[in-house]
Amino acid sequence: MLTLPNILTLTRIVMVPLLVGLMWWPNWHFGYLLAFGLYSVMAITDYFDGYLARSSGTVSKLGVFLDPIADKIMVAAVILTLAAQGVLRGPYVGDAHVIAGLIILIREIAVSGLREFLGPLQISMPVSRLAKWKTTFQLLALGSLILGRGLPNWTVMLGQVEANVPHTVGLVTLWAAAVLTAITGWDYLRVGLKHMD
Repeated sequence: MLTLPNILTLTRIVMVPLLVGLMWWPNWHFGYLLAFGLYSVMAITDYFDGYLARSSGTVSKLGVFLDPIADKIMVAAVILTLAAQGVLRGPYVGDAHVIAGLIILIREIAVSGLREFLGPLQISMPVSRLAKWKTTFQLLALGSLILGRGLPNWTVMLGQVEANVPHTVGLVTLWAAAVLTAITGWDYLRVGLKHMD
C-alpha cells in the first residue's frame, strides 16, 4: 500500500547509495556538505513518515515493516562509510571511536533478531523514551561527523589540540548514543530472555 508515509520511507532507502557516494571521497569537502544536506532530509523524513501515518490513520503493515529497516540501513551505511574513510578518528584515542559505531551496529542487529524471535509469540517491544533519546543522539552524531568533513576549517583549540567543532560534537554524541544504545539494548534483552526456554 503506497501511502505518502510509505513513499517517504522507500525514498529514504533509495537515497542511501547516493548518500554513500557523496561521502566516498574523504577530501571532497563539497561532497560532504551535499551529503549533510541529503542526510538531514533523510532524518526529517524519518520523523515525518511515522507522524503522517499516525495522524492520518494510514499506519500499514508495509510501513511498520519498512520504517525500522530504512533507519537501520541508513545508520549502518553512514557508520561503515565514515569508518572506512577514517572519519571515526579523533584526538587522544585515535581510531577507538570506531568502537562506539560497533556498539550501535551490534545493538541494532541484536534487537532486530530479538523482535523477529518475539513476533510469532505476539510479544511487542515498544520503543522506550530512552531509546528515542538514543536515536536523537545517533542522528545528531552522524550528521555532525558528516558536516565536520564538509567544513574542515571550522576549528577551535582544545588545550594543545586543534579540533574541528562539528567533528568533535559528533564524536562526543556518538559515544553518548553508544552508551544509551547499550542500556536500551540490555533492557530489550531482559524482556526477551523472559520468553526464552
